[in-house]
Amino acid sequence: MNASGLTSRIPALLWTVLLGVFLGVGTAWWAIRKGGAAQSLVKVGPWETSLLAGSPTADPYTRARVAVVGLLALGRQETLYYVARTDSSGQALRSRCQYRIDGLAPPTRWWSLTAYADDHFLFEAPQDRFSLNGAVAQLDPRGEFHVMTGPVANPSSAALAWLPTPGDRGLELTLRLYHPLPALQQDPRGLIAPTIERVGLC
Repeated sequence: MNASGLTSRIPALLWTVLLGVFLGVGTAWWAIRKGGAAQSLVKVGPWETSLLAGSPTADPYTRARVAVVGLLALGRQETLYYVARTDSSGQALRSRCQYRIDGLAPPTRWWSLTAYADDHFLFEAPQDRFSLNGAVAQLDPRGEFHVMTGPVANPSSAALAWLPTPGDRGLELTLRLYHPLPALQQDPRGLIAPTIERVGLC
């Protein structure tokens, strides 16, 4: 092939390389963010948990996903992580909305409920109020906790714990169970899932 013929083929080769890079990066991003996860996810009400997060048998994509969105995930014997991105009716959670979360105290040594923005980082919440935990949760006579989330505290729900979620963006709630009972470790679907109900319009 002469020089002029090679020169004429360079744009086509360049586009082929760029397309290959785009497809490679795109499929890797999809696999880390979306793909493969469904195979290891267990859904309990509006909450999801991965059976592979923190496991030595996790595939490379699961490990990459944990590194991106679930920093330093512990093994299932130590901690179970349940994440909710929708309310109990299936509607996507938004920080501008108010939600009421009701549930039995989980069967675990210690638990916490944390509100995250859709970038997986904590909100810039007033008084650094980022989570509620089992050590301070007020339980009713049936052993249930009750939490309100929203950009401002709801005066009509002053008796309930409040997790502030300022701004207008996606919202994720993470329920962490530290040293859950063996039955729940073996089958995370056994959790009696807290409900997440939107309060009013938003």
